[in-house]
Amino acid sequence: MADEDLMVELSIADLREVAAFAAACAEPVLAIFERDCAGDTRARSALDEAHRFASGGNRTKALRMTALAAHRAARSAQEGGLEAAVDAARAAGHAGGAAYLHPLAKATQVKHILGAAAHAARALELDAGGDYTVGDGYIEKAGNLAGPIVVSVLTRYPSAPGGGGRVGELMRALDTRLRGLEACR
Repeated sequence: MADEDLMVELSIADLREVAAFAAACAEPVLAIFERDCAGDTRARSALDEAHRFASGGNRTKALRMTALAAHRAARSAQEGGLEAAVDAARAAGHAGGAAYLHPLAKATQVKHILGAAAHAARALELDAGGDYTVGDGYIEKAGNLAGPIVVSVLTRYPSAPGGGGRVGELMRALDTRLRGLEACR
């Protein structure tokens, strides 16, 4: 396979739509992180930067750094045994990282598109005592947040990869749902 066959066409407008979707998916679980990790602003900063980019801002060092900081916040929450907060922070980190979706036709890139939604669903699930129906329900809601551009971008990539535990299951469920929408158009 030639290198050009591995490339996906992506515009900055596409990236803004993906970032807006990811931020919208992560937003509802920010309260979980802030409740459990009071005073830690790293997840909020990542979401603020994702919103700024989605609204027309540049892809800046601050965007990348706040996304990475949100993932460090997840590790801190994990050390404290705060499971729901871990996934809430990861959702924020993935929202910030969505702007850095690479134009490589690899299944692993799907995490940049759907990772925020999957981690948000898992955070809600864990906050509800591990109730899988809560996560499944959020995946349905997240599917409704994905506009046609997000679905179009997603279908340029291979299906979500296997593995990843429950978060991976949630991501694949959303991937399947959104690809089904594209097939109906």
